[in-house]
Amino acid sequence: MLHNNFCRRSILWLLMMVLGMSLRPSNAQAQAPAPSQLAEHIRATLIQMQLQAADRTMVQGQVADLRREYSVLAATIARYAPDADAAVQSGFDNLEQALAATDLPHFAAARAQIWTAILNGSYTVVTGALQAGDALTAQQWLPVREFRHANRFTRPNADATKAVRAVGAGDISPAVALAAVQSDLLDTYQARLHEALNALAAADQQGFAVRRAETAALAAGYFAILAPAYAEQRGTAAATHAQAIFTALTQAALDGAPISALFDQAQAVLNGFRAAPLSPAEQVRRSGQMLRFLQLVPIEYERGVRNGQVTIDLEIREAITFHSGALAAFTDLRDLLEQRDPTLTATVAARFTELDTMLANAGNRSAVADPTVIRTAAETLLADLNQLLPPEWQKPDSGADFDVIRSTLDQMEQAARAGEYALAESARLEAYAIMEIGPEAKLIAFAPQYKPIIEGYFWYGQNDHKGLAYLIERRAPPAEIAATRAALDQALVEAEQALAGSNAPLAITTNAAVIVFREGLEAVLILASLMGSLKTATQRRFRRPLWIGAGLALLATMITWLLAQGALMAMARFGEKLEAIVSLIAIAVLLLITNWFFHDVYWKDWMASFHQQKKQILGGQAGQWLGLITLGFASIYREGFETVLFLQALTLEGNATVVLLGVGLGLAFTLLVGLAVFVMQAKLPHKKMLIVTGILIGAVLLQMVGHTVNILQVIGWLPLHPIRWLELPYWAGFWFGLYPTWEGIGLQAAAAIFVIGSYYLAEYMQQRERQRYALAG
Repeated sequence: MLHNNFCRRSILWLLMMVLGMSLRPSNAQAQAPAPSQLAEHIRATLIQMQLQAADRTMVQGQVADLRREYSVLAATIARYAPDADAAVQSGFDNLEQALAATDLPHFAAARAQIWTAILNGSYTVVTGALQAGDALTAQQWLPVREFRHANRFTRPNADATKAVRAVGAGDISPAVALAAVQSDLLDTYQARLHEALNALAAADQQGFAVRRAETAALAAGYFAILAPAYAEQRGTAAATHAQAIFTALTQAALDGAPISALFDQAQAVLNGFRAAPLSPAEQVRRSGQMLRFLQLVPIEYERGVRNGQVTIDLEIREAITFHSGALAAFTDLRDLLEQRDPTLTATVAARFTELDTMLANAGNRSAVADPTVIRTAAETLLADLNQLLPPEWQKPDSGADFDVIRSTLDQMEQAARAGEYALAESARLEAYAIMEIGPEAKLIAFAPQYKPIIEGYFWYGQNDHKGLAYLIERRAPPAEIAATRAALDQALVEAEQALAGSNAPLAITTNAAVIVFREGLEAVLILASLMGSLKTATQRRFRRPLWIGAGLALLATMITWLLAQGALMAMARFGEKLEAIVSLIAIAVLLLITNWFFHDVYWKDWMASFHQQKKQILGGQAGQWLGLITLGFASIYREGFETVLFLQALTLEGNATVVLLGVGLGLAFTLLVGLAVFVMQAKLPHKKMLIVTGILIGAVLLQMVGHTVNILQVIGWLPLHPIRWLELPYWAGFWFGLYPTWEGIGLQAAAAIFVIGSYYLAEYMQQRERQRYALAG
């Protein structure tokens, strides 16, 4: 009954289609179903027929109906791809023969042959139309396609769709669109080919005759789509030989004969072959994913196993998932790696299998391996990959880091849904650590506006969303966590897009210059304001400890650069914590010096004779020198440490020469500003100069306080309460340390009150000293 209704609907749909075309012949093209609609109806009907194929009287009449439907497609397919059209027609013939004999394996194989031949025809139509400059036909036929199966590590590729739309809009040339279409579709069908072969092996082991025949025919059909690319890379004879192997494999599967030998031959002819080679950028991205995921496997496993027993199933599942992600990346790169070193590639593949077996045993709670064994296996595998992968593939890649961050945030959400908030917080910190040691430095260099937004979502809030740290700490419902996660995902997507193409040499040079100039400008302001206030003969001696501290800071910066060359990830992981400590020291000393500035330097300019007999306020000459050396060092090294990390990120994106060119430009501009400030101060009247330098010291102090408070909040050393009604542009924080939080604004206000209060207190005490001096005179 169900089948009869399905048949009636199919026939009615066809009649309505024909009737509509006949009633409006002038609009036939507009009213006719799209190729994708016809192809999908054929595919769905074939599936339904296979389910009912045991009753041939119910489905036999539908073959003729499907032939008539296909005839609408055949007119175009036969013109562009006659071989594909012949395969479809042959498939229908095989279908009728299978129905007549009630042969389900042959029916399944025929169905797979028809569908893959239609896909082959569509691919050839699209590429042929683009070669002819016919964007309309390409747009109509592109939807007759398949996609790679999406998972946590791979997303459906829409490059072909974007390219065809762009060529239709006149934004790109047909040649550019053709390359994108070929890369997208060939990559998809090669992935489908490997999936079909894996399914064939499983069906053969389980003795599923129908499934075995179907997957063998699918593999042959997918290879037919790839055959032209195979012939181009390896020659016509090799392509013909490979096609013969897939044909024989299908026949053996249909006959119920052993397929192991033919299966191995099929795998062998595919070794080292990639129909659509990965772009250099994608090679680096997939390599980065593989390495990052492998590093996470032992971490997750160790959290889930204690004393030979699985204690947290979720952690074991995450270890297995990260292993799967690494293996998926390795599979995409394997053909290229086999060209470099087939022996080592085979070893790596075997190690992946060995690690997979150990993880699977833990997942089944049987023969649970010790965490040290898993860590050793992962480290050995990583060592082999470091030897196997080209050096350029091992450079940190922001795209791969973003992928791993998203995967780790998936783990966070899953833990929150399970009520495991401690695990959720662990996963959140893990994702943030990857963000900190990966894309963050590059974001600061190329797209700084996204840094506070992303950090806000990770920690205590941004815009209308409370931060993940805040929500997890309060065990918020999973729906709230998911809402903030969605906002964070959007910010990550925008940041990733902003970084795309940012590794151009001009961009790297420009950003290196901007980084050096920005950090150098802060250092110049501090030194210029302090040294400019030391004018008299008795004060000039205090310039020397400032210069000593600055010189030591420059030396420490150079040492940090050398250390960061070999330990960037370790330096970056603790970078903000170290920066926070250095900033706190700088603020403490700067507050002390500010107080001394107004209570010692200022008074001495007006009451030099009175103060000659007084001891120095900071506890004598040694105390002053130590304080000034510390201030000079902390203020300059704070900027130098940031500069090292940011420039290291740029060095990883480009070569050292390009970065050093930017450094030279930045230093030149900084030197010019420094000279201008010092010369200007030298020519200022002493009273006005004191006011100017006092303002500069206060401004630097406020910026340093705001920036340090933000760092302390990011690393969790200080609470965060956002001012939700106050929205500040990113440059306010980037340049002036202004962030919309009560802690930041409040402490900056306190620092301002301290500086201003010091000034007025100095004025008041100076006035008292004048009056006392006048009375004494």
